[in-house]
Amino acid sequence: MATKSRLTRSRTHKMLGGVCGGLAEYFGWNPTNMRLLYILVSVLSAAFPGILVYLVLWAFMPLD
Repeated sequence: MATKSRLTRSRTHKMLGGVCGGLAEYFGWNPTNMRLLYILVSVLSAAFPGILVYLVLWAFMPLD
């Protein structure tokens, strides 16, 4: 029986707060690729305030 994965901050793939590592674990991606994608979207998009979104996710995502 498959269990549902929860969106949590990662303890193992952590650089700052574990947010990108947790997102990578949730989606089954490589944490490095998730970080690069997050940075790319944050820099190239004026509508995506990357630092603010990261801080909100860090505050509200439970730790693994």
